[in-house]
Amino acid sequence: MKKRNTILKKFIALSLCIPLILTGCAASKRQKEIQELSEKYAVPNENQLIVYTSHKEEVYLPIIREFENRTGIWVDIVAGGTAEMMQKAQEASENARCDIMFGGGIESYEAHKNLFMPYVTSQIGSFDSADISSDGTWTAFTQLPIVFIYNDKLVSATEAPRKWSDLFDDRWKGQIAFADPGNSGTSYTILSTMEQNFGESIDSLVPRFYEQLGGKILKSSGQIIPMVSGGSYLIGITLEETAKKYMSLGYNISMIYPSDGTSAVPDGCAIIKNAPHSYNAGLFIDFVVGYDTQKYVMENFYRRPVRTDITLNSNYGYVKVIPFDIAKSAEDETYVFELWNSLTKKED
Repeated sequence: MKKRNTILKKFIALSLCIPLILTGCAASKRQKEIQELSEKYAVPNENQLIVYTSHKEEVYLPIIREFENRTGIWVDIVAGGTAEMMQKAQEASENARCDIMFGGGIESYEAHKNLFMPYVTSQIGSFDSADISSDGTWTAFTQLPIVFIYNDKLVSATEAPRKWSDLFDDRWKGQIAFADPGNSGTSYTILSTMEQNFGESIDSLVPRFYEQLGGKILKSSGQIIPMVSGGSYLIGITLEETAKKYMSLGYNISMIYPSDGTSAVPDGCAIIKNAPHSYNAGLFIDFVVGYDTQKYVMENFYRRPVRTDITLNSNYGYVKVIPFDIAKSAEDETYVFELWNSLTKKED
């Protein structure tokens, strides 16, 4: 009996210890996790990079993650619209809190030249001369032709607009999906493309096009295709890569390359003045225009590479590219925004 009581006491004592042991193990494990997290994010300054981007997450995230994996450089990401990010980058530059602007048409980079420091990528030998900055202010990332789209359930292929002047037909008044250029760099490129294609003054074209829109302006370019596919608008103007992506997903749209020509203004990237990690910023630019990344974005994001040593996939159509004066587009930007804002305020 004594023996049984002794065994029972030992069992009870052991049972009381087990929760303490488990609690101790749990605490130890959690402490280890906290320590690992602290070490992970206490990244040495030489392994950091701060990127401001106007790309969508589906584009920038896999590229940045691969850059991190290959280089061991940890990237802090700030994302938003092109105009918004340019403004934030300006503010961040004054406090040395931004390294790279990634995304947005190069005409926007030209318009904000004072924000950037020159850099010539090591990959420049594989670029088309049309995609090279004359002073190294920016580096082209991908070519982005502007295209028309239409709802192929509500509009026949024969009715759809084929050239830029067709957009001003009465049947499309109030039926064109177009985003506010104050929020969308693509929309500003569209206005510049029409101006240069028509040879029409800004003071004439912008009010005329605004009237054709019927005062209906979308907040972001991301709304254009869903709104056309859903029948809220019959046609729209967007980027080739965006149209091709949504077509692959089964949206009710078809795409047209303007027969009278269109722009294929590249989007870009550039190093911000006062960049705290300028060396890493250069490595990032070299990476995004490197062969592997350029081939990846062509095959996965329907974007045309700026490298001449990559052959386009067969599913890319022929684009008649018009000469596009980037410097003029950049010079006009402030005035176009002022004119556009004056038109929209009249409608309020």
